[in-house]
Amino acid sequence: MARQNVAEQFVDILVRAGVKRLYGVVGDSLNPVVDAIRRNRAIDWVQVRHEETAAFAAGAEAQITGRLAACAGSCGPGNLHLINGLYDAHRSMAPVLALASHIPSGEIGLGYFQETHPEQLFRECSHYCEMISSPQQMPRLLQTAIQHAVGRSGVSVVTLPGDIASAPAPERAVEHALVTTRPSVRPGDAEIEKLARMIDEAERITLFCGSGTAGAHAEVMEFAERIKSPIGHALRGKEWIQYDNKYDVGMSGLLGYGAAYEATHECDLLILLGTDFPYNAFLPDDVKIVQVDVRPENLGRRSKLDLAVWGDVRETLLCLTPRVRAKTDRRFLDKMLRKHADALEGVVKAYTRKVDKHVPIHPEYVAAVLDELADDDAVFTVDTGMCNVWAARYLSPNGRRRVIGSFSHGSMANALPQAIGAQFVDRNRQVVSMSGDGGFSMLMGDFLTLVQHDLPVKVVLFNNSALGMVELEMMVAGLPSYGTTNHNPDFSAIARAAGVHGVRVEKPGQLAGALKDAFRHKGPALVDVVTDPNALSIPPKIKADMVAGFALSASKIVLDGGVGRMAQMARSNLRNMPRP
Repeated sequence: MARQNVAEQFVDILVRAGVKRLYGVVGDSLNPVVDAIRRNRAIDWVQVRHEETAAFAAGAEAQITGRLAACAGSCGPGNLHLINGLYDAHRSMAPVLALASHIPSGEIGLGYFQETHPEQLFRECSHYCEMISSPQQMPRLLQTAIQHAVGRSGVSVVTLPGDIASAPAPERAVEHALVTTRPSVRPGDAEIEKLARMIDEAERITLFCGSGTAGAHAEVMEFAERIKSPIGHALRGKEWIQYDNKYDVGMSGLLGYGAAYEATHECDLLILLGTDFPYNAFLPDDVKIVQVDVRPENLGRRSKLDLAVWGDVRETLLCLTPRVRAKTDRRFLDKMLRKHADALEGVVKAYTRKVDKHVPIHPEYVAAVLDELADDDAVFTVDTGMCNVWAARYLSPNGRRRVIGSFSHGSMANALPQAIGAQFVDRNRQVVSMSGDGGFSMLMGDFLTLVQHDLPVKVVLFNNSALGMVELEMMVAGLPSYGTTNHNPDFSAIARAAGVHGVRVEKPGQLAGALKDAFRHKGPALVDVVTDPNALSIPPKIKADMVAGFALSASKIVLDGGVGRMAQMARSNLRNMPRP
């Protein structure tokens, strides 16, 4: 039997770690690895049109499955294209292994064609970034990289020169058992007891939840009932905590709505559960704050803490809830629920006002109809910008749906490539890319990846011919909008030219039928919806330092921003209040 080369050993280890596919673009230094994949039936090579797409797709796959995913780029410019998607995966805590192939090892440091230094370039967006400069480093270096990515929930980058990849693998190489799952982290008894005392002493408690509450929905609900606490959430916590939640008071931050802001500021104890919420301007500075997080480096970096608790949210609450005294006073909770319902009632009709006549179409209406028609287990990928606003306010979580975006890194053009990764996980699951025209056109070449691999992704294009969020940022800074207008083609015609089901929607009455047809279509589809460029959004609470030169009178051209079915949820929660 022929001796393995390093590339073949590399691929075998990826398979052992559970990697199902490697996203990338082929090229010289990467060819030995791609050829090894060609001959290995346990793993697939997924050809994309741009390496940035490969990294975004791998990050989305990792977020959907919770398992290690992988991407690759050839030497120099090829692997450099990975960096933006890897930043996003790393900040999203997605376990991704990136292969940055390299120039011939004997030429490194001599200004060779396409020479870069990946082991330096990727260090900031990874937990582990090293170069295999000798076959003898295999397989230990790759195994170490995998365990960093899985164990610390982020990116590892391995640099591999093409000539090393083709070299014979070392004989009798030590291959140890790979760590492919994370353990649970339980706080110490001292922290649990101190937190329990703080809760027992507090009269008004608010929970503010992030993505760290994934898998802890039942525990958070039980805890909130015991301490009679309203629950607010950050955008990344929405899909995990908002559904079946009779304590919900909405979302805080720039995309916020409802009474979450009031609940976090009018309490006397704020408990941050699994959130690294970045906008400290929306956090109070005059209440006691406790933060619970599995990553100790997150503790206290957004606000001054009265107590830091290192642990998984679920494990922490399992230990904590039985130790706190059950509260009976619901006055603060009920007050926040009423404020939440009132806040939503004031804007709930924004997207339905004259909707049958309003042209261009209200984007809020598009999001609301999409929410109603999409499958109960759909995966939504959401472009950064105004699509984030519509997803935050209109997509209804139910414990089965997923919503993925560049919520921490804030990159443009993420939705389409993330949809590719999500769809490869399960071709039978509905995947919807909520794309803005700016983001879609930035990586539009990978729309052809849907065609090439026959991925049934449904692209719903919010086409306002503008960079809407940037226009809002300019208004906030007191600047006239400039350089934000896009001169767009008929994107549906481009889709049809590529052999894809494509339709353009310019009137509200056409929308539901167009979406239904796209969802019924067996392959990829694009619905190009011409939306109102004046539909912008403002935060739920506006302070002088937030708006700078933004004149409040200008809010006449800023839509209130409806909240879809969330107003119904708020009214339902009011019905749960005990009668006086």
